[in-house]
Amino acid sequence: MPLESLIVDMAKKSRSAARIMAKADTNIKNAALLKIADAIEADKADIQAANQKDLEYGREKGLSPAMLDRLAVTDKVIQSMIQGLKEVAALEDPVGSVTKAYTRPNGLQVSRVRVPLGVIGIIYESRPNVTVDAACLCLKSGNAVILRGGSESINSNQALASSVSKALLSVGLPGEAVQVVPVRDREAVNHLLKQEELIDLIIPRGGESLIRFVAENSRIPVLKHYKGVCHVYVDETADHQMAVDVAFNAKVHRPGVCNAMETLLVNRKEAAAFLPLMAEKFKAAGVVMRGCPETMKIVPFAEPADETDWPAEYLDLIVAVKVVGDMDEAMDHIAIYGSNHSEAIITADYSRARRFVREVDASVVLVNASTRFNDGGQLGLGAEMGISTSKLHAYGPMGLEELTTTKFVVFGDGQVRI
Repeated sequence: MPLESLIVDMAKKSRSAARIMAKADTNIKNAALLKIADAIEADKADIQAANQKDLEYGREKGLSPAMLDRLAVTDKVIQSMIQGLKEVAALEDPVGSVTKAYTRPNGLQVSRVRVPLGVIGIIYESRPNVTVDAACLCLKSGNAVILRGGSESINSNQALASSVSKALLSVGLPGEAVQVVPVRDREAVNHLLKQEELIDLIIPRGGESLIRFVAENSRIPVLKHYKGVCHVYVDETADHQMAVDVAFNAKVHRPGVCNAMETLLVNRKEAAAFLPLMAEKFKAAGVVMRGCPETMKIVPFAEPADETDWPAEYLDLIVAVKVVGDMDEAMDHIAIYGSNHSEAIITADYSRARRFVREVDASVVLVNASTRFNDGGQLGLGAEMGISTSKLHAYGPMGLEELTTTKFVVFGDGQVRI
């Protein structure tokens, strides 16, 4: 079958499956997730055998040890998938919940009810566990999903999708509710991005280049975040020990993730007292500080920062440091260089905290807490599809609720419009 026809056929099957998933009972969806967990356990040998083919392919292609590690489906990864399925099964089903209800003067009863999005296309890189994580979230929220993983993980993804489809059929749900694009050809992505009449939403997960490609070539709405240039601002009223602890955690806990702090902004009134404390702790952890001229006067071992440092997403033990005159200058800096991801203020002044929260534009704004908390699990969503820095229709971590939308439901008793 020609590649374009293959993708169109998959999209049509997904559309049909989505109609069935949208009306599936919560108990059936939960049973399906638990059956998928059982199937993955039962099929572990086959899944790992398929994964070995991908690892061999990856070695031949010269993938780095870090990339091969992301690609490997170890026993630990299998157990993590199974645990994730059980956790999502235990979450509250958002489908059918009423977000608002009211009665109009003419007697019409109006409500807004959560409904699935329909068909979701997910384009991602390397990690085969995303196949199961994404599938279970889409299924629980009543959607169908088409998954296009990286070329290096095609065998693992197909093996996992086979286990998922088998489990879905066992509880009377359509196996086509979860499909994996079965070819490595990158042209498949272009065809997928043109199916605007059959696919409702595209979610890319991966590096900035992948996300930009998808956003620039899709006819379908895209939920995205390009990068995480996250800031912590140490206000003039900040408790210094709290600021040291929060900024250290934001940078060092996991420096290679999108919610790690990349730039530390320090109020000039506190810089001379605070920065030596911060610098000592950063230095002990091997963090390279790249500072503005004022920072370098206070921290002599800091490297000089230039204009390329302020918008940089290092994803490493490197932090840019800038001394600012006041909170307005800090917020101006964030407005210019931030990526609408995660922004934090350390302050003891409630009114200043409220102003920062109100005026800073980011998917998560934190007061006296690390940027590392911009995470679905940490914010109580239970699981997440990713973090969106788009504003339509989700902003921030995307859990089950963000994989739904709302429709109006109107009950009347014969009203006509005059």
